[in-house]
Amino acid sequence: MSPVHEFHYRMPSQVNGYRPGSHHGSSIGGGQAFATHARLFDHPDPRRLDLRASLRHPGREWLVRLHRQRSAVSVHALVDVSASMIFGSERTKLDVAGDFVDSLGRSAFRVGDPVGMLAFDTALRDELMMPARRHRGAGAAMRALLHEGRRLVAHRGGSGAAGLRRAAERLGGREGIVFVVSDFHWPLDTLRGSFELMAPALIVPLVVWDPVELEAPSRNALMMVRDAESRERRALWMRPALRMQWRDAVQHQRAQIDGLCRAHGVRPLYLSGAFDPEALSRYFLEMAG
Repeated sequence: MSPVHEFHYRMPSQVNGYRPGSHHGSSIGGGQAFATHARLFDHPDPRRLDLRASLRHPGREWLVRLHRQRSAVSVHALVDVSASMIFGSERTKLDVAGDFVDSLGRSAFRVGDPVGMLAFDTALRDELMMPARRHRGAGAAMRALLHEGRRLVAHRGGSGAAGLRRAAERLGGREGIVFVVSDFHWPLDTLRGSFELMAPALIVPLVVWDPVELEAPSRNALMMVRDAESRERRALWMRPALRMQWRDAVQHQRAQIDGLCRAHGVRPLYLSGAFDPEALSRYFLEMAG
């Protein structure tokens, strides 16, 4: 198990919410961001009295300063637990997803956001679901659920495409942050419909790939390969033409993911073999800047 490091995240725009938190909110409350002036009669709090604004007021009204409250948002991880996610050269992709959800739980607890998880493959896996909660151990609980999911995948198999839509339907129409964690080795049309269902949430696709998926073996040799989803095995003679085809397929898949995300105003973050909390923190900083 890798050491757990937190990352920093913020919503890039104002959010609606009544619970105090760390994101820029649209509600009036006890924050520090100035919103407007109001009459002392309507908001009888002399601690917020603005003498300069009151003296300038044409009606000589006593004015108080109103501020916007920082608010909490719900954060969810939608994690692909299909068969291809248990592939990995050193650690499986599901292990990398486990590192992420553990870090997410700790990061969300630090800023006061409730965090939850939905898991999917051919269907929505309710046995691996955790409702959004504020708890110090939420990250460890989500990691433990994914560890259990790895055992179930070994007996189940199947593509992760169908269950994502069900997960998106469950979160549809909610404001917040949704991390979609997958290798996206399934038809991307499902992703397009799921993005539309999850609006107006901020969607962050985390594309988890293993290094050996990205580059074909350098030696010309006979290889036995197995499709992680269908479990079919076949022999391949690795040669320069096949190596080029492998590289082109990876570039094509990445271009498809990038293009689909761009069409929905979303930018994916690619993880290769490990979760990088600093890269995710930079992702949110670039979004805000």
